[in-house]
Amino acid sequence: MKTIIKFNILQDDGIYTADGANVPIVTEGGTFEELQENIRDTVALYFEGDDPVSLGFAKMPSILTNFDVSPPLYAGRA
Repeated sequence: MKTIIKFNILQDDGIYTADGANVPIVTEGGTFEELQENIRDTVALYFEGDDPVSLGFAKMPSILTNFDVSPPLYAGRA
Protein backbone atom coordinates (compact mmCIF):
# COMPACT_ATOMS: atom_id res chain seq x y z
CA MET A 1 0.00 0.00 0.00
CA LYS A 2 1.43 3.39 -1.04
CA THR A 3 1.40 6.20 1.51
CA ILE A 4 2.85 8.89 -0.77
CA ILE A 5 1.70 10.31 -4.10
CA LYS A 6 4.84 11.42 -5.93
CA PHE A 7 5.19 14.19 -8.51
CA ASN A 8 8.20 15.35 -10.46
CA ILE A 9 8.11 19.07 -11.25
CA LEU A 10 9.81 20.77 -14.17
CA GLN A 11 9.82 24.39 -15.27
CA ASP A 12 10.06 25.17 -18.97
CA ASP A 13 9.27 28.45 -20.74
CA GLY A 14 7.68 29.89 -17.58
CA ILE A 15 5.28 26.95 -17.11
CA TYR A 16 5.53 24.54 -14.19
CA THR A 17 4.54 20.96 -14.97
CA ALA A 18 3.89 18.20 -12.43
CA ASP A 19 4.07 14.63 -13.69
CA GLY A 20 2.82 11.88 -11.39
CA ALA A 21 5.52 9.28 -10.74
CA ASN A 22 3.12 6.71 -9.29
CA VAL A 23 -0.24 8.06 -10.49
CA PRO A 24 -1.45 8.78 -14.04
CA ILE A 25 -1.76 12.53 -13.40
CA VAL A 26 -0.17 15.47 -15.22
CA THR A 27 -0.99 19.10 -14.47
CA GLU A 28 0.57 22.51 -14.95
CA GLY A 29 0.51 26.07 -13.66
CA GLY A 30 1.87 29.49 -14.51
CA THR A 31 3.30 29.89 -11.01
CA PHE A 32 4.52 27.41 -8.43
CA GLU A 33 1.61 28.37 -6.15
CA GLU A 34 -0.89 27.75 -8.97
CA LEU A 35 0.75 24.40 -9.65
CA GLN A 36 0.39 23.39 -6.00
CA GLU A 37 -3.33 24.14 -6.11
CA ASN A 38 -3.69 22.27 -9.41
CA ILE A 39 -1.93 19.23 -7.93
CA ARG A 40 -4.35 19.20 -4.99
CA ASP A 41 -7.34 19.55 -7.35
CA THR A 42 -6.22 16.82 -9.75
CA VAL A 43 -5.43 14.40 -6.92
CA ALA A 44 -8.92 15.03 -5.49
CA LEU A 45 -10.43 14.36 -8.94
CA TYR A 46 -8.34 11.20 -9.33
CA PHE A 47 -9.75 9.76 -6.09
CA GLU A 48 -13.26 11.19 -6.54
CA GLY A 49 -15.82 8.48 -6.07
CA ASP A 50 -13.16 5.88 -5.21
CA ASP A 51 -11.66 4.76 -1.95
CA PRO A 52 -7.87 5.43 -2.10
CA VAL A 53 -7.35 1.95 -0.62
CA SER A 54 -9.04 0.38 -3.66
CA LEU A 55 -6.42 2.16 -5.83
CA GLY A 56 -3.50 0.87 -3.74
CA PHE A 57 -3.03 3.93 -1.51
CA ALA A 58 -3.38 4.55 2.20
CA LYS A 59 -6.62 6.17 3.36
CA MET A 60 -4.96 9.64 3.52
CA PRO A 61 -1.80 9.58 1.34
CA SER A 62 0.69 12.46 1.46
CA ILE A 63 1.78 14.36 -1.64
CA LEU A 64 5.52 14.63 -2.30
CA THR A 65 6.98 16.84 -5.04
CA ASN A 66 10.49 16.75 -6.49
CA PHE A 67 11.62 19.88 -8.28
CA ASP A 68 14.27 19.50 -11.01
CA VAL A 69 16.75 22.37 -11.16
CA SER A 70 18.10 22.73 -14.67
CA PRO A 71 21.88 23.06 -15.12
CA PRO A 72 21.82 26.75 -16.22
CA LEU A 73 20.36 27.70 -12.83
CA TYR A 74 23.27 26.30 -10.84
CA ALA A 75 26.10 26.19 -13.40
CA GLY A 76 29.30 27.79 -12.20
CA ARG A 77 28.38 27.70 -8.52
CA ALA A 78 30.66 25.82 -6.18
